[in-house]
Amino acid sequence: MTTTSGKPVSPALVLAGFIAAVAVVAVAGALASTGAPAVYASLDLPAWAPPAWLFGPVWTVLYLAIAVSGWLYWGAGGDRRGFTAYGVNLVLNLAWTPLFFGAGAYGVALADIALLDAAVVATILLFRRRSPLAAWLQVPYLAWVLFATALNTAIVVLN
Repeated sequence: MTTTSGKPVSPALVLAGFIAAVAVVAVAGALASTGAPAVYASLDLPAWAPPAWLFGPVWTVLYLAIAVSGWLYWGAGGDRRGFTAYGVNLVLNLAWTPLFFGAGAYGVALADIALLDAAVVATILLFRRRSPLAAWLQVPYLAWVLFATALNTAIVVLN
């Protein structure tokens, strides 16, 4: 157990906290994207766009990895800078779905996801100093977000 202000903190409780924080982002995104299948189907998409059903399973795995990554970083004595980058990437992630699917603001969503790309890179760089595994767990997230950035860009161009 780790201590905070002299009181023991259960790692399992902290992991639950990370899972809860990421779940808030996931649930808010799901609530903001109830019309996503119809919106996605109505868009002119590039030939390489994935089917709509793929997004849910991919994000489920990624969100779990993001939560575990934050927990590992915490367990390695992570500092404020790393947690700030982590928090910024969660906020930017949270903002993208309502911007894209709720508001139809594809250009603003593209700006948001470009900032998210940078925030995930910053998180990886900061996390690797304390926990290489925590950093590596962010890499699939970065890969997917970069792919989503390319898809968002194509949608802006095509629509």
